[in-house]
Amino acid sequence: MMTGRLRVRARPGGPFEAALRWACRRRSVRPTRFLLTVSVARQRLHCWEASTARRGIGLKPGAYVLKRVYVISTSRYGIGQVQDSNRTPLGLHRIARKLGGGWPVGTIFESREPVGWTWQGRPDAAIAHRILWLEGLEPGRNCGEGIDSFKRFIYIHGVGDETTLGRPASRGCIHMAASDLMPLYELLPTGTLVWIAAV
Repeated sequence: MMTGRLRVRARPGGPFEAALRWACRRRSVRPTRFLLTVSVARQRLHCWEASTARRGIGLKPGAYVLKRVYVISTSRYGIGQVQDSNRTPLGLHRIARKLGGGWPVGTIFESREPVGWTWQGRPDAAIAHRILWLEGLEPGRNCGEGIDSFKRFIYIHGVGDETTLGRPASRGCIHMAASDLMPLYELLPTGTLVWIAAV
C-alpha cells in the first residue's frame, strides 16, 4: 500500500488500502512510526511499525511491517459518525491523548478520572486500565460539528468484562483486553495514526 511515502508490506485488503491511501493524501497526513488499523467486520486491530525511520524527523520511505493482531470489540450499534449515536466512527484518526499511565491494571475511569478498581466490586467496569483518546482527521466525516470523534469521547480502552471481546459490544469505543492494551499504551506515542474501516 502506498500513502505518499507510506508502503505496507503485509496487505490488509484492497478497498481498505485504497481508502487509507486516499484519506492520507487528501489531508496531507504524514506517516507515523506506528500505525493502527481497525477492522469492524473482523473485530480485529492490527499494529504496524515502519521498517525504516529517520530519527527525530518522522519516517524515511519504507515498508510497514505487521507487529501484532488484537481481538477487540467495537459498537453494538454498528458504525456511524453522528454525536450521541453510540456508533463506532470510521476513517482516519490519531491518538490525541493518553490517559491512565501509572495507575495499576484494573483501575476504573469515569470522565477520564480514576474512581475505583475492578477487583473491588466492579468487575463489569465500562472503562478500565488505560485510555487512548482518538481525534478524527477528516473534516466533514469524523471532525466537526455533530460528528467529531474527539468530542464524542471515542477511545481505545480496556473493560472489566473481557468476555465481550471478539464481537460488537461497545457504545462507540474500541475495547481491548488489559494484557494487550497495557503494552500497546506504552509503545504508542500521541499522534499515532489510527484507521478505522468497516471491512
